[in-house]
Amino acid sequence: VQLQASGGGLVQAGDSLRLSCAASHRAFNILTMAWFRQAPGKEREIVATINWRRSTYYTDSVKGRFTISRDNVKDTVSLQMTSLKAEDTAVYYCAAGAKDRALRSSDDALYWGQGTLVTVSS
Repeated sequence: VQLQASGGGLVQAGDSLRLSCAASHRAFNILTMAWFRQAPGKEREIVATINWRRSTYYTDSVKGRFTISRDNVKDTVSLQMTSLKAEDTAVYYCAAGAKDRALRSSDDALYWGQGTLVTVSS
């Protein structure tokens, strides 16, 4: 499986940004998909997940601001980020995990995309 992330950039606090991840996998529609992020000097952390039923999970710090979605026709997963804060600055990674298995830590991921840098200036 290849995951290709895009959409990062430099924005100001309060702005919005949309990340996308294109997957090459015949069974994309059953994979659990997720966005992780890693800030400088910190460990990689989960941001949001979406499973094949479109059930979602968000880490507390992004609830109400970020929305994860998937398009099983285009085999893409997106992360719409609003009201961005300086502390959202990080390299964002999309990841894929097994069907019906929680994808909450890096160890759970089966596949990784390359990171895309999001920088939020205050």
